[in-house]
Amino acid sequence: MLDQLARTLREGASRPALLGTTRGGSPRVLARCGELAALAERYAAALHHVHGLRPGDTLGVAVRPGPRALAVLLAAHRLGLRSAVLDPGAGPEVLRARLALAPPALILADAAAQAVAGWARPLARRAHLELPPLAALAPVATVGPRHPWCARPLAEHPAPAPAPYEGDGDAVIVFTSGTTSAPRAVVHSRASLAAGMRAVDALVRPRPGRTVLGGTTFVLVPALAAGAIAALPARRAAVLQRQLDRLAPDETYLTPPQLRPLHRLTGRVWTGSAPADAALLRRAKQAGASEAWGVYALTELFPAAAVEERDKSAHDGPGDLLGHPLPGVRTRLDADGELLLAAPSARDRYLGEDPDPWVRTGDRARLDPDGRIVLAGRLKDMVLRRAENIYPGLYEPSLHLPDVELAVLVGVPGPDGDERLVALVQPRPGADRHRLRAALRAPLDRMGTARPDALLLGPVPLTGRSRKPDRTAAAHYCATHLAKSPARSAR
Repeated sequence: MLDQLARTLREGASRPALLGTTRGGSPRVLARCGELAALAERYAAALHHVHGLRPGDTLGVAVRPGPRALAVLLAAHRLGLRSAVLDPGAGPEVLRARLALAPPALILADAAAQAVAGWARPLARRAHLELPPLAALAPVATVGPRHPWCARPLAEHPAPAPAPYEGDGDAVIVFTSGTTSAPRAVVHSRASLAAGMRAVDALVRPRPGRTVLGGTTFVLVPALAAGAIAALPARRAAVLQRQLDRLAPDETYLTPPQLRPLHRLTGRVWTGSAPADAALLRRAKQAGASEAWGVYALTELFPAAAVEERDKSAHDGPGDLLGHPLPGVRTRLDADGELLLAAPSARDRYLGEDPDPWVRTGDRARLDPDGRIVLAGRLKDMVLRRAENIYPGLYEPSLHLPDVELAVLVGVPGPDGDERLVALVQPRPGADRHRLRAALRAPLDRMGTARPDALLLGPVPLTGRSRKPDRTAAAHYCATHLAKSPARSAR
């Protein structure tokens, strides 16, 4: 897929490749195809001739999504390098611990990443972003505008880049959150990375000359390789809405937190990386989307399954319907009900561990007679109440009524050592709380022995760059509020 992208960029040199947006929502060209191809060529020449990087070397990458980040990926692929993505959300200790197993020969960083690792560290830490001092990990070179606090720029070299590397091997390392004693780093090979991008291409089917809005590499590369124009989504909701109004994209891929505040959509909408309930998909279609898809994906395997709103809304049993596994994805359940997946697009291994074809998702699930995956929730999120194991993921979907923005079930320790099950429901802006409480009685009654001990209406805390519900923080919030009002109950 990356080889196809390089050819497409060269053949359509004058066409826009990546679009950004003004505050008013007007599109602006960040890079044309020829410019992106030339930038990747220059990066590859510099990395090879100036810095001496060879196939198999590790290249640290701390560059914000955009033309430079994509050019770095193309350059690394051409040279057969292994890119280690230094995500400031993973935590500095996780990065240090795992980079010891794959020391970078060089780190490419933009000015923003170097600020996060340096003078702006106190400010960045408030946003849960942090990088260790980059120069302590490896030599650093700056890509993009260079400021006084930055390392030397990536040097230019007049010689052409070497011929493309054609073997297999590691392509990318993605660090995930974890403890310093057991941090995880996902290693994708060139083959698994290509398979994942082909799976996205087969699912989304981007069309030449049309617009795809999305910010992840797995969305950008297939779109550009097909000859489509890729637009990076604006960060602020109001600007993003204006951007969508102006572009009217054929395909839009946003995370649920990005999608929730939008009122006007076009074409097909895809969402994942965080819980995407049927109510959210219905709202997307009410806002104008022709189709609304929930995509089940992991860092280890992207994408794994997909379901359209019509099927998700029709599911009336317990659990969260994820849909059929995508072609090539195999499924099985272990003795504890954990979902295991295998596919050509699955990660090769975790850094420092042996390869394993099966990805342990950490999700409890069941497979219906048609082979569709129905999620029961995270194994670690189980609540033990009166010797009964309660899996929140089985029941949370039923709480997502039209006036509900988010809903989670969490366990709160009780004075007797048992746990109280609490439903924390975040109303949509403008919702009538009294009517919402009344509407929630029916789904609460249907939970039977899993009925919550208490119902609280309030904000659901979020965590991480994908803004998933933070269950630990939600449990603390519930415990604090119940301590103030112990008589509050769902009954």
